[in-house]
Amino acid sequence: MTFLNKEMIWFIDVYLYLILGYAILIMSSYLILAYLSMKELRSYLRKNSFVDYEVLLTSEFAPKLSLIAPAYNEGFTIEENVKSLLSLNYNNYQVIVVNDGSKDNSMEILIKIYDLVLTELDIHAKIETKKVKGIYASRNSAFKKLIVVDKENGGKADALNVGLNIAQNPYVVCIDVDCILDKDSLLKLAKPFLESHGKRVIATGGVVRIANQCIIKNGRLVEVNIPDAILPRIQVLEYLRAFLLGRMAWGRLDGLLLISGAFGAFDREIAILAGGYNIKTVGEDMELVVRMRRYMLENKLPYTVSYIPDPLCWTEAPEDFKIFKKQRSRWMRGTIETLSFHKKMFLNPKYKLLGMISVPYWVLFEFLAPGIEFTGLLITILFIFFGLLNWHFFILLVFFVYTFAVFFSVVALLSEERTFHKYPKHTDFLKLLLAAFIEPLYFHPLAVYAALIGYKEKIKGTHGWGEMTRKGFTKKE
Repeated sequence: MTFLNKEMIWFIDVYLYLILGYAILIMSSYLILAYLSMKELRSYLRKNSFVDYEVLLTSEFAPKLSLIAPAYNEGFTIEENVKSLLSLNYNNYQVIVVNDGSKDNSMEILIKIYDLVLTELDIHAKIETKKVKGIYASRNSAFKKLIVVDKENGGKADALNVGLNIAQNPYVVCIDVDCILDKDSLLKLAKPFLESHGKRVIATGGVVRIANQCIIKNGRLVEVNIPDAILPRIQVLEYLRAFLLGRMAWGRLDGLLLISGAFGAFDREIAILAGGYNIKTVGEDMELVVRMRRYMLENKLPYTVSYIPDPLCWTEAPEDFKIFKKQRSRWMRGTIETLSFHKKMFLNPKYKLLGMISVPYWVLFEFLAPGIEFTGLLITILFIFFGLLNWHFFILLVFFVYTFAVFFSVVALLSEERTFHKYPKHTDFLKLLLAAFIEPLYFHPLAVYAALIGYKEKIKGTHGWGEMTRKGFTKKE
């Protein structure tokens, strides 16, 4: 019995120190990424503080872009979104809206508002897709940049592949149709393609922000507001951390694995050579970036993936847990699928920084983290039930983790305040600060639960996207 007690005590001590070690490891990685992000952010702001983006408007070297916007049941927001895309401050671009077999009135709205008629367009399809039912153009010269494709439902990846086939320009900008872009978004997104310095820029992305409760008028963001509802408000904070303190660092290291599907630009030729979007995953945005990078590395071609810290794109975040759960479980399934498809890269020196750092980081801190956290919770409950928990150590550990979570959110918030300052009201800062204290207790458990649902769905073989119901943007008359 004494031996058993000693074994049990040893197991408890090992468990607690493993949990502490994992917490310290993940926190240390966050701090390192935050430090690199701040250095990159300062460098970017210094280099671009005197840039006149208007010069790109008249430059013959300005990259020609094709915007691809897949749409499925987006009737609530599609009119404002297409207006936003057509009114961007850029000359050499076209807008391709791909209606992916919507069941609502999206197509009817587009035909009526933009005076669309069927047209003949010569397509040299290099990627196999679902059947295209019709291609529409506007009779109104004000909308000459717009092309609308009506196709059978095949999912977002299939719709994007149709856009890749139809696009007539060397660079494609893939965007969620429910997003609103700043008027200079394309000017800033196109700039890295002109600054390659001997390396081919195969993809570039920018910061995505939350548009809930912002004022949208004629496709333009005219007033930024913090959401009143706590779930989207915390997502504002989450996006600040992810983009300002995470992806900036990976961009500096040139180890970025993800260009947000909400808004990213790609070299069309490389995207097609890599095979286009993978229709077998719901994480098609991440999977394409990894596959394009893998293609360049395996063919020993010099390349880079760029990242821009400017808030270029505003999107609607889920406001209720049901929709939030669908979104985050899908994100987890996409992560698992991408890491599975490219498991060859894991700790493989052939793939340089991607294989030795980026992919292992995603495995350890993105894919495994929710499972480790849930397992730790179950073991802790068992320890409590049997009276085996070292309460002093446990309380200190919880306090340590909670304090760090709040601290890291405050750092992200202060970084936003000192750089782009998109939330100018004092009350906005206070609302986000309060959200930082609430998030670890409310939002984080919900996110972990949604990720666990993603595990379950992947094991069951769930493949669908799940319908993401939109409430539409708030508009003030």
